[in-house]
Amino acid sequence: MKVVLAGAFGHLGEDILRTLVREGHDVVAADMVTRELEGVSGFKPVKIDMTNKESLKGLCDGADVVITTVGLTKASATISCYDVDYGANKNLVDEAVRAGVKNFAYVSVLKADKAPDVPMLDAKAKLENYLKKSGLTWVIFRPTGYFYDIAKVFMPMIEKGKVTLLGNKPVHANVVDTPDFADFIVEHMCDGNKMYNVGGKETYSYEELANMFFAAAGKEPSISRAPVWLFDVLAFVNRLKKNGKEAIIKFSKWTLTEEMVGDTKVGDHSFKEYIQNCYKK
Repeated sequence: MKVVLAGAFGHLGEDILRTLVREGHDVVAADMVTRELEGVSGFKPVKIDMTNKESLKGLCDGADVVITTVGLTKASATISCYDVDYGANKNLVDEAVRAGVKNFAYVSVLKADKAPDVPMLDAKAKLENYLKKSGLTWVIFRPTGYFYDIAKVFMPMIEKGKVTLLGNKPVHANVVDTPDFADFIVEHMCDGNKMYNVGGKETYSYEELANMFFAAAGKEPSISRAPVWLFDVLAFVNRLKKNGKEAIIKFSKWTLTEEMVGDTKVGDHSFKEYIQNCYKK
């Protein structure tokens, strides 16, 4: 099949691209910045700016499936998640409709519709609703989070010798490794009007994760807890600064205080082993 993959050179996008090529699909790999991938060939790289409808013209012509992983992951003072997670993906949905594409797959996030006051969730929820009304055959993947993201949060704290968690109640997550998730996406990219809440095979509390990171680093655990309202203060301060960090802080607060356990458990990779491997280099 001919597959258009938007966000092809991000962390998850790259793994999806590898799976698509491995399985013999004709892939258009679209992103703002393209590059060669070691050991992967036979795909067509295309530079796009999905916030600009003109750059999408013709992108989906002849495609059987469109997959998008596009979303704002960093703070920006000039562009918001409503511009990217909603607006840019809305433009892609419109282009897929114009081109007569049948199947459209969107990577969202678990419980995207449960927090309208969190922009990084609300923008995704709005795109989900738009996609459902588009007339396309859709599938929405809602991951709990990724191995590398959790490591990116915990490892700097481990380096400093202290982990700070948010709130007093235990919070759990079963994050998924992106290669496992990529395989699941490609396997189910043509499912008809389905939503999957996707996680990995292991569920841990954040305190358990902190202890595993300390153990892997060979350090004595030191874990403290900060009040939830502290993030509200940080969000307010950064809103005044207009630096774009408010949305990231609100999203971080939400994920650190909300159960993030997906009922569709995929893959064979162990997060415990992943953590141990982070410190074997």
